[in-house]
Amino acid sequence: MHFGNSVAKVVRMTATSSPLRVALVGYGLAGSVFHAPLIAATDGLVLDTLVTGSQERREQARAEFPEVRFAATADEVWSRADAFDLAVIASPNKTHVPYATAALKAGLHVVVDKPLAATAAQARELAALAEQRGRVLSVFQNRRWDNDFLTLRHLLAEGGLGDVWRFESRYERWRPRPKGGWRESGDPAEIGGLLYDLGSHVVDQALVLFGPVVRVYAESQTRRPGAGADDDTFLALTHAGGVRSHLYVSSTAAQLGPRFRVLGSRAGYVKYGLDPQEAVLRAGGRPTGDPEWGAEPASEWGRIATGHSAATGDGEPYPTLPGAYPAYYALLVDALRTGGANPVPATEAAAALEVLEAARRSAATGTTVTL
Repeated sequence: MHFGNSVAKVVRMTATSSPLRVALVGYGLAGSVFHAPLIAATDGLVLDTLVTGSQERREQARAEFPEVRFAATADEVWSRADAFDLAVIASPNKTHVPYATAALKAGLHVVVDKPLAATAAQARELAALAEQRGRVLSVFQNRRWDNDFLTLRHLLAEGGLGDVWRFESRYERWRPRPKGGWRESGDPAEIGGLLYDLGSHVVDQALVLFGPVVRVYAESQTRRPGAGADDDTFLALTHAGGVRSHLYVSSTAAQLGPRFRVLGSRAGYVKYGLDPQEAVLRAGGRPTGDPEWGAEPASEWGRIATGHSAATGDGEPYPTLPGAYPAYYALLVDALRTGGANPVPATEAAAALEVLEAARRSAATGTTVTL
């Protein structure tokens, strides 16, 4: 399977081009922290309408985007679809499939926040519908543009580690008390829990780096009192090419491990810490006009080491490339305007969902699942 190029193309609108009109459905964490600021920062896009029934969220949005219009329900967008070019679905997970279906049937191009659906079959049905309607359906997998992931892709392309044997990826937090809400609900209809939340990121990254998976083993726990869904999950993937990926997602990690640990025939690469872009966006920072966007200090760089140097914690620092969340929407504009590649096609999301479904079965049965 071919996964899209993560290198950003700079898209500039001509003087005669009109920007693509965006309806953003949802203004919770995904909508307010990621989608709205990145849409507003992208040449060729205009944030036209925001769907939220919350007066508090409307006031929050209006403070930053004074010209945005509002709709109370997604149905209002579908009923006047001719007023828009693109619908961005950033609402709760259980709405992703019905909203994406309605948007495609209304004739809109669609972006859906991860996870696209609960099952690979649903994702493939949406991909088929988009193809039938001649529309672009793309999945927002922003962590393909994390600084550490871009750096690791570059390092692997250079062959700096030799043949990779094992890939370890951790997305861990220390949140001993549940926050509640649908993300931590035990109701299967909500598609909550870390397997589908943070797991969507780490599985997608493993597939991009090392290709299709043939076997999946998983352990999934609900450890915190009051939590309704998994909050501590481990996945072991065997890729068709022979690489083994060990992936950890947790809200119960009192001691955080390395974000990446990659072991190859020549050397190993270890990187601690999360990409800074989300924290900057949460704090109100914006990529427009920021030449240092996505950069991190040299003290945070990962290190390449072999043998004794690895055992002593030494090794050579390897410069971290700047993170590039704005690249996703720039690539999407290119896809819509010039027929460029979809940055994250629904078929790739379906491949990741197939792994997540296998992980859920494995954890439930205590067995390894063959794909």
